[in-house]
Amino acid sequence: MAKTPDTGRTAPDFTLPGVVVRDGEAAEADYSLSAHRGRPVVLAFYPGDNTSVCTKQLCSYTSGLENFTNFGADVWAISPQGLASHEQFARKYDLPFPLLADEGLKVSRQYGITLGGAGLRRSVFVVDADGILRWKHVTLVGLTFPSAEAISAQLAALTAA
Repeated sequence: MAKTPDTGRTAPDFTLPGVVVRDGEAAEADYSLSAHRGRPVVLAFYPGDNTSVCTKQLCSYTSGLENFTNFGADVWAISPQGLASHEQFARKYDLPFPLLADEGLKVSRQYGITLGGAGLRRSVFVVDADGILRWKHVTLVGLTFPSAEAISAQLAALTAA
């Protein structure tokens, strides 16, 4: 398994298809990390749509979205499912941020979080506005996740620096 990228270094670039549902309308687009410079981004890798812990995690980020937006940050949630699954999941739980499809786990491998072909480890990466990885939380088992408040503390540190 590849090593997770080091903090303080440029985050691995990628482009993935994604879907966001706002006001009942689904919009598909490609999301490229290098094209997102100028705003921090929280990359929340999660194992699967409509699973109990993943649902709890993404719903907690939805209810705490101001913890991210107050620092000008965007949230991108990434998992191996396709766009149709992501759209259904976003609609069911009113998830307001893009859900990106890493169907071949290529990006998950770049970030060193795959589980030997059996999916990915739940992980959160904070990338600053210049594309530098500033913080990471990678789980071993995947039953826990950092809270919106814990992530916002990392975003606050970016603005203080």
